[in-house]
Amino acid sequence: MAREVNPEETARAKAFELWMKAPNPMVTFFKTFDVTNLVKISAKRHLKFNMLLDFCIGKAAASVKEFYMLPVSEKLMQYDTLAVNTIVKNKTGEVSSCDILQSDDLDTFNREYLKYTAEVAESCIDRDLSADSMVIGTSAIIDTQIDGAVGMNSGIFNNPFMIWGHYKKRWFRYYLPISFQFHHTQMDGAQAGKFLANLQDEINKLK
Repeated sequence: MAREVNPEETARAKAFELWMKAPNPMVTFFKTFDVTNLVKISAKRHLKFNMLLDFCIGKAAASVKEFYMLPVSEKLMQYDTLAVNTIVKNKTGEVSSCDILQSDDLDTFNREYLKYTAEVAESCIDRDLSADSMVIGTSAIIDTQIDGAVGMNSGIFNNPFMIWGHYKKRWFRYYLPISFQFHHTQMDGAQAGKFLANLQDEINKLK
């Protein structure tokens, strides 16, 4: 469920005043993650690497309260739940968008990921949960290795967004540079940094 809140009654009041109408309120961080554990789990359990990373992203964001708030059409909206978006190659060869509700249970998240991405690929119809959940966008360019990417500031889509390519092998470990773009009204650098640290922790401790 999403509901409008008064910015003055939240911890984001000053940020709303400063950044809501800024020409470019989006901030992008770049961080290289050690994804060795995800690569091993993917191979051992025959699970999709991007599904595992999406799951860890959702878990890492769930513990940062700023993720549950988002500026939408010059309003500040409060959400009860989070979702992670993934881009799906559909049956026409084009791409569609699929939102998966955040879950703390890997089996549940994997089951829904496989079900809904398959449905979206077949129907070519986007699955959009943004009316009820704060959605974290992701885009995986898996056919190439990239060092980073900066998303666009549309002025409409203010959701946090993450982009990555194919992971890189260095000796016996695997590394993945990821870009994280966020609206400065939603969070500051400290909260973004906490989320990125949480993400590495979630990757490391996944079993």
